[in-house]
Amino acid sequence: MTDAPSRPRRPPRRRRSARATALAVGGAVVAFLAGIAFGQALDDNAPPGGTQTMIRTLKPLQLPPAARETVTVTRTAR
Repeated sequence: MTDAPSRPRRPPRRRRSARATALAVGGAVVAFLAGIAFGQALDDNAPPGGTQTMIRTLKPLQLPPAARETVTVTRTAR
């Protein structure tokens, strides 16, 4: 008699330890804080001045008076 080939057994799943999870969360927090510090350092070293926006209202100019001529057009019927 031959035995049917059995499936290979999977190795048991390993659970992530609490220490590894804490280290991963701590590393993410450190990376986040380093990014904030880097952004602040770049902002502090910005050159003075930069772009300045000014808003002003312009008044319209006076228009010359229109010509006051009367034009009559006459047309003959054909």
